Amino acid sequence: MRFLFSLFFSISILFFSACSTKKVYEPEVVKGAWKYYGDSDEKVIDISSQTALTQTRKVLSKEKFIDNIVVPEFYRLLGSSDEWVVSANIDGNISLQSLSDNAKQEQFQLYKTIASASVKEDILAVLFADNEMALYSIATKELLLKEQGNPVIAVDSRIVNPYFMNDLVLFLTLDGKVVIVNSKLKKKLRTVIVSSEDHFNNIIYFNVIENKLIAATGHKILSMGEKEVRVSYETRNIAYDDKIIYITTKQGEIISLSATLEVNAKIKFPFAHFLGLIIHNDKLYALEKEGYLIELSRDLLQHDVYKANVQDGYVFVGEKIFFIDDEYISVE
Repeated sequence: MRFLFSLFFSISILFFSACSTKKVYEPEVVKGAWKYYGDSDEKVIDISSQTALTQTRKVLSKEKFIDNIVVPEFYRLLGSSDEWVVSANIDGNISLQSLSDNAKQEQFQLYKTIASASVKEDILAVLFADNEMALYSIATKELLLKEQGNPVIAVDSRIVNPYFMNDLVLFLTLDGKVVIVNSKLKKKLRTVIVSSEDHFNNIIYFNVIENKLIAATGHKILSMGEKEVRVSYETRNIAYDDKIIYITTKQGEIISLSATLEVNAKIKFPFAHFLGLIIHNDKLYALEKEGYLIELSRDLLQHDVYKANVQDGYVFVGEKIFFIDDEYISVE
């Protein structure tokens, strides 16, 4: 018993010592308190790649609240695309709600858990939680294509919805791949590997920038045009504007990249844990977990640090506003 007590005491000391020595971001100079913030009438309870769900089941897009849509109870918001709000429950039921006509809805019963989904015209693209990919006709509910991906054990919560590009559908998979299928031919054309980690390797960001496909996991970023370029970063946040990609890393860096992933500039804030990025006018705004908003010039050569109220909860990044739980911080 004495041995067990001594062992427990030793472990406790190590645990509390580790906690007490955990380092956090502490800016040398704080310019003052950030002025543009307040309480929100809505509390964010879930987020997808481009939308957020509030406690009253309303949908928040990057620009505004979508007032005419209420997501069904026990359904998770997957996003909005092609004038539809897409949500699903754990049993594999998908609900499509029209943004233009409240009475227009479509329902699918797919019988297994869904990770992401998107719509274009008559096609519903679905990525299942077991990494299987499928296309369905909205009008007939017919299965048009099915591709089985490799099952995964653990994923990052930032799951990206399928991306439509003319007749192509790009599935951003849970195991670090971009699978390209042709919706007209109903066949897979190509699979591109972004990274090959065992866990938390799903695609967390996708965009088309300067005719290049940009895809990222939490471990690597891919730029695919005439040639493929991959760089390794432990990425937290990604934002894009005016030919420049900005990322934050787990090491507290903010990095400016070209579309070919060449470094334009970088700056490091030791021990910073960034929650989101907003690009607005000629500035870049980075929200930091310990309660700071960092305002940077686009070339990253100048910055000011402001104190901001950052509480625990879901963080949704809009065009000009950080929504945190039931509060917001605006950049103007």
